[in-house]
Amino acid sequence: MSIGRDERQRHLPAGRKAQLAAYVTDTGQVTVGELAERFGVSIDTVRRDLDQLAADGILVRTYGGAVSLSTVFRTDRAVDQRLTVQEQEKEKIAALAAALVQDGSTIMINGGTTTLALARNLGQHRDLTVATNNLLVPGALPPTAIRDIYIFGGAVRALTLATIGPVSFRANTGAELDISCDLALIGVGAVAADAGYTTSNLAEAAMMQEMISRAARVAILADSSKFGRRLFAQVSELGAADYLITDTAPPADLRDALKASGVEVLTPTARALAPRQA
Repeated sequence: MSIGRDERQRHLPAGRKAQLAAYVTDTGQVTVGELAERFGVSIDTVRRDLDQLAADGILVRTYGGAVSLSTVFRTDRAVDQRLTVQEQEKEKIAALAAALVQDGSTIMINGGTTTLALARNLGQHRDLTVATNNLLVPGALPPTAIRDIYIFGGAVRALTLATIGPVSFRANTGAELDISCDLALIGVGAVAADAGYTTSNLAEAAMMQEMISRAARVAILADSSKFGRRLFAQVSELGAADYLITDTAPPADLRDALKASGVEVLTPTARALAPRQA
């Protein structure tokens, strides 16, 4: 039985990787086991192919599989979809961010899956006051770490499971209470030298701006897939943050812009300095 040209090419490494990349692009999100079965190769071979394709910037590697670039860069995705994207990178960022939190402090946390990972990493802390619009954060916070939890009110975005509204609370008399925090931990959708920190939703951008304005220190949380991009609404310029916490060093233009703006970049391989005082 003769084997067609396409079938022969599929079993060649270059041809297989090309078809594998095309399949990931079409599917959006795949597992290593699924690819191994589909292409008739070992799991180790698929892992090597995915690692190479990720290094070439063709797809994004995730724990146990991969996602297409179009999936990563589609900003309005449900929380359950975003939880599996850049999962290991988010955990590294979360651990670094948790190291900035001081016992007994008040922190604000916005919506998103990176900040959700941060909440899970606060188990070694004590006596924290947490204010958030992220509806998943209260259940993720270790009970031993928390003194008080407050949820900002407003409309709920079902897509992100976060509230949208003013960063404020009211007394029983109806008067607005003045609030502030020691550290705001803000996950953003994109980071660029010229555009600063941006996100896809206007209401979310306004809420993030207000969290930043009420904080003595600000840490921006963003994995490296968000570098060099600009989304619809600007949250702030680069210099509004004290820290950018990410999984790998930013490209040269962004790194230089962050340095010029006085932003300290924290990565797993960089030596984290003691938190700056307000």
